[in-house]
Amino acid sequence: MALTRPTRSSKMRLWRWRRNPLRRHSDAVEAWIVLATWIIALAGGLLAGFAADAAMQDSLAARRAAVHAVSAELTRNADRTAYVSTDGGDTVWGKARWTAADGSTHTGLTRVDPSSTAGTPVTVWVDRRGELATRPPGQGEARGQSALSGALAAAGAAGVAAGCGRLTRRRLDRRRMRAWEAEWERVGPQWRKKMSG
Repeated sequence: MALTRPTRSSKMRLWRWRRNPLRRHSDAVEAWIVLATWIIALAGGLLAGFAADAAMQDSLAARRAAVHAVSAELTRNADRTAYVSTDGGDTVWGKARWTAADGSTHTGLTRVDPSSTAGTPVTVWVDRRGELATRPPGQGEARGQSALSGALAAAGAAGVAAGCGRLTRRRLDRRRMRAWEAEWERVGPQWRKKMSG
C-alpha cells in the first residue's frame, strides 16, 4: 500500500501544529484551544447524553411503578361534544367509578370512546392512594423519550463547549489585534521613513 502525501488543505488545517518561523505563541495556544474544545464537546456531549438518557429512563420507570391499571365502569353516557384528543382516535371525557385497593370507591373523568354508554367497562390508571393518574408511557414510547432527551442533552453540552471555545478564540484574536497594533505603532514610523527616503 503506497503512502500518499498530505494534501494542501490538510497542511493548511495543521499549520499551527508544525514548527515554522512565522508561527507565534498565540497560534500554538489557539491550536490547543481548538483541540480542547473538540475533546470537551465530544466527551461532554456523550457523557451528558448518556446521563440524560439514564435519568429519563429511571424517571419513567419510577412513574410506571407508581401507577397501575384498574377496571372501572362509566357512570353515565360519554359527553359526545367534549372532544379531548386525536391520539389514536377521537376521545371524549367520561365519568368513571372504580374501587381502590383499600376498598374505597372513587370517581373521576377519563378519556373514553364517544360511543361509550353508562355501565361500559373502561381501564383507568391510579396511584397508590387510588387517585386517578395519567397513563404512563409504554416501554417503546419511554425508550423514544429517553433517547430524545439524551440527544438534546448531548447537543446542548456540545454546543456550550463549542460556544465557550469560540468565545475564548475571539478573546485571543482581540489580544492578537492589540499586540499587532502596538507592534505597528513601534515599527510603522521606521517603514514610512524608508518608503519616503
